[in-house]
Amino acid sequence: MTTKDILLVTNYFPPEKGAAANRMESLANALKNAAYHVDVVCPFPNYPSGAVFKDFRGKLYQKTEMEGMVIHRLWVWPSNSSNKVVRLLSMLSFAVSLKLFFLLKKLPKKILIQYSPVFVGFTAVFWSWCFQKRIILNISDLWPLAGLEMGLLKKGFYYSILEKMERFCYRKAHLILGQSEEILQHVAVLEPKKKSFLYRNIPDFSVPEISENDGKSTISLVYAGLLGLAQGVKAICEKITFPEHVTFHIYGSGPEANSIKNASYKQVIYHGEISRAALHSVISCYDMAFIPLTSRIYGSVPSKIFEYTRLGLPVLYFAGGEGGDLVRDHELGWVIPVNNIQELQSFIDSLSFETLQKHPKTAVQESSVSAFQFNKQIEALIQAIEAV
Repeated sequence: MTTKDILLVTNYFPPEKGAAANRMESLANALKNAAYHVDVVCPFPNYPSGAVFKDFRGKLYQKTEMEGMVIHRLWVWPSNSSNKVVRLLSMLSFAVSLKLFFLLKKLPKKILIQYSPVFVGFTAVFWSWCFQKRIILNISDLWPLAGLEMGLLKKGFYYSILEKMERFCYRKAHLILGQSEEILQHVAVLEPKKKSFLYRNIPDFSVPEISENDGKSTISLVYAGLLGLAQGVKAICEKITFPEHVTFHIYGSGPEANSIKNASYKQVIYHGEISRAALHSVISCYDMAFIPLTSRIYGSVPSKIFEYTRLGLPVLYFAGGEGGDLVRDHELGWVIPVNNIQELQSFIDSLSFETLQKHPKTAVQESSVSAFQFNKQIEALIQAIEAV
């Protein structure tokens, strides 16, 4: 093992789709391009279906090479059940596999750990600490606080255990990566002397050419991503009436996908799930991207902000928090107060082509590319990792 060896521990990785898998793949590739020897340890792919993908079933462990990286896939009992006990058992299954991996494999000096889920992050941090490794903790969500704000958790004995695990992870990390200023502020309250780095979920792909879609008679909104309770897309389809001149297009999968597919919402078109590459090729035909959450989650900045705007789409942001500040500050679109259905309905009713001219596609793309530079961020991150 050398100082240029690093292990990435993550609960999500391709061929899984979604922001978390994309983020970790981009980070792994960036480290590889910086001459690091990258190993990734992750569960067998199962997100968001809650079942191990067909080509990976019936295995306890698999080691493969992918684009110059070594991928270690471990056994997991997957589930996307809404039952809290079942979901907990699923997380614990990967935590057990991860413990065995740490005990049986030779590990590099530096280990970068994706946090959350809490149990996976805690397991990786605990064994990294036991083996005296240098720990880099990448925090994308403030669990258990996020669970409390979404109504998935309640304060009590179980919540206090999760808080203790969270604080242990922060305390033992040598470098904290946070995807938002709010996350870093939260950590600073608990660990004021901890080294930290703002690492936003900026995508890494070439900037496409865009067109303004002149001459159309209707205005089109698009949502692409997980269709779950936190996003609330189904509830929006039920509560919002889309006028004749506005269409709402939905791409993705998740717990609410079948309900949306089988319903007959006026002016709403469900396209199913497509690959990220395919989405990038078709998304320019839409006028505006929609980013909703059912409640304001402290520390959360949806990665869709960076993805959509780099593709040239202004955003209609309906999620609250720091993400709304980014949209306003960089003039990337419109911000509606989170969960204010009445104001969202009013905005959609008043949508016009004149409205779209306030944030033209070319201006949005230029602002996004200028403000959120993947290569610049990675260069700074590599320096921070080198110093750990």
